[in-house]
This record gives sequence, C-alpha cells and structure tokens, in this order.
Amino acid sequence: MHDITGLAAVIMIFGMPTAAFALYTFYKVRKLRTEERLAAIQRGVDVPMQAELSESARSRRYGILSIAGAVGYMLAFSILARYEPDAMMAAAFGAIPFTLGLGFLLDSALIRRDARAV
Repeated sequence: MHDITGLAAVIMIFGMPTAAFALYTFYKVRKLRTEERLAAIQRGVDVPMQAELSESARSRRYGILSIAGAVGYMLAFSILARYEPDAMMAAAFGAIPFTLGLGFLLDSALIRRDARAV
C-alpha cells in the first residue's frame, strides 16, 4: 500500500498546479474574449454571437467525454494493478462515469428522437 501513496503524492504534486493553471487560463481567455467583444460593440461593429450547442449536442459531448474519461481511468488502474493487485478495486470505480456517459448518450438519442416526432 505504501507504493501507491508515493504515486498518489507525485500525481497530486504535479496535478494540482496544472489544474489551477488550466482554470486560470480558461478564465483569462474568456475574459479577453468578452473584453474584445465589448470593444467591438462600442466601435459599432456587428459582432455575431456564437451559437449555443443544442441540448442533444451537449448530452452527446458529455457522454463521449465521460466514457473516454472512464476508459482512461480504468485503463490506468488496470496497468497499475500489474504491480499492485489492490488497484484493480479502484479500476472498478470507473464504471460510475462510464454508466453516466452511457446515460448522456441515451439522453442525446431520446432528445433527437423527440425532436423528429414533433
């Protein structure tokens, strides 16, 4: 068990600053886009708004991302299980985001089907 503790510590040491940097970058880019759009509007330029994704497209995107994340999580812990057999129990928890992703994909299909029925 002590081998996993060291791995977890290394992942957290490098992962947490990376996540914080990603969030800051996302915030900064969004702020710059908003300022650029406001400046263009003040100059009288017609700025088209970006189209929002449909509910079906959002569900499909969340489904694909959830399934991809779950597969990566399960794969990582399955590889780790070669060295630490208890890691296979952690890989089983990848079933949670996997089934959430399947639910999002089902939601996307049902929304499309309902839209065609109307």
